Amino acid sequence: MLKIISYSLFLSFMFSCKQTKVENISIQVTSVKSYTYNEFKPLLEIKDDKTYVINFWATWCAPCVKELPAFERLQEQYADKNVEVVLVSLDFPEQVEKRLIPLINKKKLQSKVILLADVNDDVWIKAIDSSWSGALPATIIYNSKSRTFFEKSFDYDLLEAELQPFLKSVL
Repeated sequence: MLKIISYSLFLSFMFSCKQTKVENISIQVTSVKSYTYNEFKPLLEIKDDKTYVINFWATWCAPCVKELPAFERLQEQYADKNVEVVLVSLDFPEQVEKRLIPLINKKKLQSKVILLADVNDDVWIKAIDSSWSGALPATIIYNSKSRTFFEKSFDYDLLEAELQPFLKSVL
């Protein structure tokens, strides 16, 4: 009899529990790592088996913000193919709390976001690529075998097309 009561209680407990669907939970960003150019430069020179997509952008640049979903989608679609997207914000350091962090959270950015906070932009812009005028957005795609700099906006299809030769070069 005790077994029947215990079993009945167990069944009633199991069927009375409310089932809830767990939604995709995104963690709110509260800070962004800040780099000088000298601290950032090694991220442009990694020689491993990954392909890196480094996008230079700012919250005040409308074309930059418009293309963020393309970079996010690329990160999601190619993460298992050794592709890493890094979003390098060129926002002013005093705008990190007011503009950058809120935008990261609003857009639910999953790619790595860093702040390049170096006042010597006349030096590091040309060091990143001698053809760069400093205009945003700008992107570098590189791996251990190749590197290309782009001073233009991307949609997903164009970005994916530019990535393909890099993936083939590491095979």
